[in-house]
This record gives sequence, C-alpha cells and structure tokens, in this order.
Amino acid sequence: MRHFYAKGLLFGLASWLGAGTVLSRLGELGFGLSLLPYLAMLGGLCLCLIIAAQVRSLSLRLIFALFFGIGTVLLNGVESTMKEALTYDGFVNMYESRGFISDALGQYGTEIVWALIAGLLLAAAITWKPVDLPSLQRPALVILPIAALAALPVLLYVRGGDGGTGLPGAFVTPAYHLVYAADKAFHQPGPRKGVTMARAEADVARDIVLIVDESIAGQYLDINAANGVRSGLAGPRNGFTVHNFGLAAAITNCSLGSNLTLRHGGTRENYRTLNGAGPTIWAYAKKAGMETVYLDGQRTDGSLQNGMDAAEKAQVDRFIQFDAVPVINRDVAIAERLAELVSDNRAQFIYVNKMGAHFPVHDKYPVSHMRYQPASPRGNYQGVSELVARDVFTASAENWRLYRNAYRNTLEWQVGGFFDAFFARSKPGAATLIYTSDHGQNLHSHNEPGSTTHCSQKGILEEGVVPLVLMEAGSPSRDWSHIAADGRNARSHYRIFPTLLTLMGYDATAIRKDYGLGLEDPARDPMTFNIRFNARLGASPVWKAINPAAIATPDAADYAAPATIPR
Repeated sequence: MRHFYAKGLLFGLASWLGAGTVLSRLGELGFGLSLLPYLAMLGGLCLCLIIAAQVRSLSLRLIFALFFGIGTVLLNGVESTMKEALTYDGFVNMYESRGFISDALGQYGTEIVWALIAGLLLAAAITWKPVDLPSLQRPALVILPIAALAALPVLLYVRGGDGGTGLPGAFVTPAYHLVYAADKAFHQPGPRKGVTMARAEADVARDIVLIVDESIAGQYLDINAANGVRSGLAGPRNGFTVHNFGLAAAITNCSLGSNLTLRHGGTRENYRTLNGAGPTIWAYAKKAGMETVYLDGQRTDGSLQNGMDAAEKAQVDRFIQFDAVPVINRDVAIAERLAELVSDNRAQFIYVNKMGAHFPVHDKYPVSHMRYQPASPRGNYQGVSELVARDVFTASAENWRLYRNAYRNTLEWQVGGFFDAFFARSKPGAATLIYTSDHGQNLHSHNEPGSTTHCSQKGILEEGVVPLVLMEAGSPSRDWSHIAADGRNARSHYRIFPTLLTLMGYDATAIRKDYGLGLEDPARDPMTFNIRFNARLGASPVWKAINPAAIATPDAADYAAPATIPR
C-alpha cells in the first residue's frame, strides 16, 4: 500500500501545482453541455497518465516520465508567469523567441522553479514502482498514453490550434510541438517573390532609416506625456527636424510578429502571405540602388531572430552586431555607428534593432542615470543572452512600482541617451529616420495579476501602444509637420512599410494597392493590434482596438522628485 500512497501523493501534488488553468477553464465554461467534452478529455488524459505510471517496464516508465515531465515544466512555467492559459498562438511566439529563454529565466525564476518542481513530481509519480492494480497492468493498455499523444495533436490541428486550454501540460506541450511541425510542413506560403513594382523616380539620394526599439511604452516619453521620461526628441536636434506622430498601434504585442511584418510589409488583411512570400524591405532598397545595413543590438555571434533566416540575411550588405560591447552600452554603440552611416554621403537603407528596454530592465542603465527612485535592485541582470536567476522578480504592487522606476531610468538612458549620442555625432546630408518600438508595455499600473509585460494572450491595451516619430535632415521629402499633426495618435505600424517604399521612389498607386496607406495619407488608421498573430490552420486573427484616452498614463506618485542628470 505504501506505493499506492506514495504515487497518489506525488500525482496529487503535481496536479495541485498545475490546477490554476483547470479552475479557470471550468469557470469559463460554467455549467452546461460544453463542460462535458472538456471533462471527458481532462479525465481521459489524466487516466492515461495513471496508466503510464502502471507500466511494468521501468525503461518505458522512465521514457514516459521524461516526456511528460518536460511537457509539464514548459506549460506550467509559461502559464504561471502569464497567469493565463497557453494557447497555440502563445506557444508559437514562445517557440520562435526561444533564443531569449535565458532572459526569461532571469526575470521569471520563481515561476519556473515551481514549474520544475511540478514536472519532477509528475516524473517521480510515473517512475515509482507500480501499484498492484491488475486491471491497469495489462500490456495492451500501454498503447493508451501513446494514442493520446497522437490523437490530441490531430484534434488541435483540426480546430486551428484551439482546444488545449486547461488540459495537462504533459500532453498539451508535445501536442503543440507536433501541430507546429505539421503547420510548418504543410502550410508554407511558397517561394519568396522578387521585386516587380515599378519605380517613379531616379535612385534614392538620401539615407532611409527604420529604428525599431524594444519594449518602449510611448506614453512614458516626454514627447507624449507631461511627466514623461526625457526622450531626446522634444524639438529639433543638430540639423534634424523632429515630427511626432504621438501614440501609435503596434502590429502585435510580441517582438517576433512586429519585426517580421515591419521587414516584409504585411497588411492587416494579408500579413501571412506577404510575410511568408512577399519581397523583403532589403530587396526593395537594393532595387532602389541603396546599400542595405542591419544594426542589431540584441543578438551576438551572427545569431538571427524575429523570423530572419539565412536567405533574408543574404540580402543585407552589412550585417553588424556588437559582440564585444557590454549590454548596457550597446544602444550608445549603435547610435555612434548610425551617426557614421548617415554622415558618409552614401544612400543606405538601415534597419536598427535596438536593445531598448528589453527585460529585465534592472541593469539596462548606468548608476549615473538612476534618476527615478526607488527602483528595482541592481547588479544581477547585466547580460541579455546568458542571465542567471540569482535574484527573482516577485509580482507585488510595490515591486511593480520599483520596476516602473527602473523602466523610467532605462528609457532615460536607452532612448534619451541613444538620441543624444546620435545627434551629437551625426553630420547628415539628406536622411529620413522613422523611430518606433516593436510593442508597448503592461507595467501593471492597475495591479493586474501576472509577471508579464507583453505577449499577453489577453492583449492588455498598453502592450500595443508604441511611439512613432519621423526625423529628417536636408531637404524635406514631405510636409511632415502638417502630416504628423493630422496623424497624431491615429497611425500604426502598418503605415511604415508603404512610407519606406514611397521614400525609395516606388509607384504610389502600386504601393497603396499592395501594402495599403502610408503615414502621409489623411485617412484614419483603425488603430488596432493583433493579439492572435499566429492565426493558422483556419483560425482568424484577433484585433484589439486602441483608445488613446483609455491608456494608463505614467503615475508621478511612483517616485520622489527626479534627480538631475548632468548632460
């Protein structure tokens, strides 16, 4: 009987640690007919786990324990961090951002430790010597856990990835992997097309730059809020005029989708096809006679991210990363290199992928820029690619207040410091720069549960709100002052790609037909961002509208009087 009690206790503890999404799912379904299929699936999968634990062969039990234990760790880790169920869309975002797993370990250490404990408890329950229950020890029953592992992905595939919410991670995580593999294998958009669009002008005689910052909440900058953080963009700088479009809607609330679409011109109606098979911005720039440059402050050693592959990289003439530069100084290093590029009298298209406020923000600024206090403790988060979870982030109201102040300090350095360095060193001829961020931030100003700042599957409003600024040196390409005033708080990421093509001299009618409206078009943008970007297998995107009046504004009560920083 001791084996019975031991296995039962281990199963019970593992189930208790992962019960949160089950209870949430039960609450969503309520008492009705829709509850019955869910209970049947939940009960069936739990029974399959018990059967796997009753297999006589120790070797086979160890295989089951490893497989199901890892699945539990992955699902519980994500769900306990996000405080919501992991959908297929969320899984795809997580999988395709796996290069930053060490960063997640740094910020969300506590949640991941509990997930690891749950996985180990389940693995131990399966590995422990079987209980003497003859009805569950027939050799033929071993096929049931295997059949469940095979059947669940089929069900999820048929349902467009939906249906895994509230089910055991032991089965859901491997099922998502299999659905993703099938999706990639059978739903490729075809070979990428070349540029066929006609150009209406001669070769470009100016630099065109797209600066994509990381995790910048537009409402936290001084150009958009009276008590905002200094951005370095409040007025003309060193030969540049600055045109602020205010708050804009991001493509989505995750880095991958926004960067991928900004480089490929996906539209709200056709982003999957254009992102998968349309010409890249690099191809358009090269046809316009421009050198192509990619400045990446996040990855090192040639690593690629945000959907870039070797074929796309081959279209970049100068692929520049900053391996030897400490994380805290990478944005300044980018600013200095960018200043050199826009001052060399060569027509270039430059895409900048900044470090910005990439989580965790505790050490993304020097002590000299600790203007907003009190702030989150420093010293344990000085790397991006290889973080160690020495200190963990506990999602309490007070810790979020400290985090928001650390975030402000990070903006002071990574945005204000970046533009200070850039403008101080640049001697531009003719250049047009567009500045935005990949997504915004949920800084939990209203005590929302969870530890996440973006990529929420619920689509918290602030996660989709980004800054949008255009800067020009030399002869103006458009009357941007009036355009920006008319478009303030009424534009989105989707207007950027058409604008870049317009600046490159492509035919305006063709641009509008293929890619929609640019920043200069007076029509109001829908101001929506996509919270189901990875809508595949027949599923549809989910759009969340941004009402600028509803955005949580920065609260000056978070901090004492800001310290003065020497310039």
